[in-house]
Amino acid sequence: MIPLRDANPSRRVPIVTYLIISLCVLAFFFELLQGPGLRAFLFQYGIVPVRYTRLDVAAHFTVWEQAIPFLTTLFLHGGWMHLIGNMWVLHIFGDNVEGALGHGRFALFYLLSGLAASVLHLVTNVHSAVPTIGASGAIAGVMGAYFVLYPRARVLTLVPIFFFFTLVEIPAYVFLGFWFVLQFFSGAFSLAGGQVQAGGVAWWAHVGGFVAGIFLLRILRPARRFA
Repeated sequence: MIPLRDANPSRRVPIVTYLIISLCVLAFFFELLQGPGLRAFLFQYGIVPVRYTRLDVAAHFTVWEQAIPFLTTLFLHGGWMHLIGNMWVLHIFGDNVEGALGHGRFALFYLLSGLAASVLHLVTNVHSAVPTIGASGAIAGVMGAYFVLYPRARVLTLVPIFFFFTLVEIPAYVFLGFWFVLQFFSGAFSLAGGQVQAGGVAWWAHVGGFVAGIFLLRILRPARRFA
């Protein structure tokens, strides 16, 4: 299922959402400039689990070099479709969550969701030497928050039915709930099969981000004021 838009007007201009999208686009163009050095660049600024789980590998990096990928990985992408897909979903759901949290809290929420996603990916792929990049873990956090905040908001979705596609408006809790279940079982099957990042997708980063988003929303959401 591909989301096209939600029928849920923004409360305010989503400045942080637009800023994140802009930074991701700029970072992607910077990746393109790396040329033959791109592989080394991604190993330096993406999350590579063995850098943290193997002492002989970790010894080659400073504390700063080990910490910075948890931030930089959120702005890097593996290709045009990876970038466009992530930014489109953030565009659909990010404005409303930012409106509910406020700009500053949303920025903190986004970074913490991404951190939680990266940590869960790391602990479920301890032997992986593959760099993981992308904003999808943090965006999964946004989706988790949206799931709680606006469960009945309508999402216009492109749904494949056999060899055809049809447009359907479905409640957000159906779309996001189905998405989460798909990520969870895909992650479970990948672990059961001994695969690492099956299909190039960090399933557990998505699961971790989504769950973290639900809990972080409860912590960071401003208290309601009553007259």
